[in-house]
Amino acid sequence: GLLKTHGGMGLLWYTPRKFENAVLRIVYRGAAQNNSGVFIRIPEAPTEPWMPVHRGFEVQIDDREDDFHKTGVLYSLTRAKASPSKPDDWNVMEITLDGERTIVTVNDVLVTDFREGDEVPPKEQEYEPDRGPRPTAGYIGLQNHSDEDVILFKEISYKPLPRAERRQQR
Repeated sequence: GLLKTHGGMGLLWYTPRKFENAVLRIVYRGAAQNNSGVFIRIPEAPTEPWMPVHRGFEVQIDDREDDFHKTGVLYSLTRAKASPSKPDDWNVMEITLDGERTIVTVNDVLVTDFREGDEVPPKEQEYEPDRGPRPTAGYIGLQNHSDEDVILFKEISYKPLPRAERRQQR
C-alpha cells in the first residue's frame, strides 16, 4: 500500500493523538520537481490548509529552491546542513521530536538540528510560516501541495524516544 498525493493544497493529518518525544520515520518517493512536506507540532485540529504552516512546522520535501526550502529543513526557518535526498528513488526521513528540539535526517544524513529559541531568518513572503514558538506536542500530517506535485509515501511510523536517549542528546 502507498499513499499518493493528489489534488490541490491540502493536508492528511493523524487525529487519534499528538506526538512528542518520538522518532517519526517517513519513507517517500518523488521527482526532483515535486513539492510536499511532513507537518509536525500542529497544536490543534487544522481548520484550513494554511493553519499547520503558520502554527506547526513543515519538514520540507522539495529540492528545487535554496537551502531554507530544501528537503529536511523546517520550511523557511532552518538552513539545510546537507542535501542527501535522492529524486526518483525511495528516501528515508527521520524526524526526532525531543522536547523543544527537532532533528531531521534524510537517508541517515543530518539536515536539521533546531531547538526552540534558535535564531531564524525574517519572514519574507506571506506564504512562509509565521515566526514564533511551537508546542512540544502536536498532531502530524502530510502535505499535498498541488495537482502537479506527486509524492508517494510507503511508510509512516513512529517510536517513542526512550528517556535515556533524550538525556544523552541534550
